[in-house]
Amino acid sequence: MVSCLFCGPKLAACGIVISIWGVIMLAMLGIFFTTHSAVLIDDVPFKEEDMHNDQDPPHNIYKLYNQVGYNCFIAAGIYVLVAALSFCQIKLNHRKEYMVR
Repeated sequence: MVSCLFCGPKLAACGIVISIWGVIMLAMLGIFFTTHSAVLIDDVPFKEEDMHNDQDPPHNIYKLYNQVGYNCFIAAGIYVLVAALSFCQIKLNHRKEYMVR
């Protein structure tokens, strides 16, 4: 019988804890970026010409804010997948404990 078990119970538990924190943190950052929080302007990758070469400069900055926010939501989704994988590993480890050899 082939087992998909590739990490121990402590590593799987650590993966769940880190994933939960990553989902919370990145979801909050995604919300704040998509609402165009002024505090996060240093984290928006814009150039000087983004502000001066366009007729509507805030539109370009807001578009960059939204893109960074979407990237945060995508990363939070990846952390959800890592949490699900870690949860499956915990279940497989518990099943392995009860197997009779």
